[in-house]
Amino acid sequence: MKLTSKQVQDYMLWRTDEELRQCPEAIAAACNDMAEELNYNAKDLMKLLFFNDPIPMLHTHSYGFNTATGRMLIEKLKSRYYEHERN
Repeated sequence: MKLTSKQVQDYMLWRTDEELRQCPEAIAAACNDMAEELNYNAKDLMKLLFFNDPIPMLHTHSYGFNTATGRMLIEKLKSRYYEHERN
């Protein structure tokens, strides 16, 4: 399922009372790119990026801390976000 910028905005409004300062279009695009690459859910990747929510299937956390895989996914998501933000 592809993530839209509206879904990003709606989820952030529901999850936190802080203002979204990032570009929702770039967030959606970065998460969708990674989801396609990993064959996984884009919304879960967004939750990992912004709220550090674990993704057990991808082994992103161990004892509450990020694993090497979790850190790598977060860094790749950030990199993709900046690529889309510039365009």
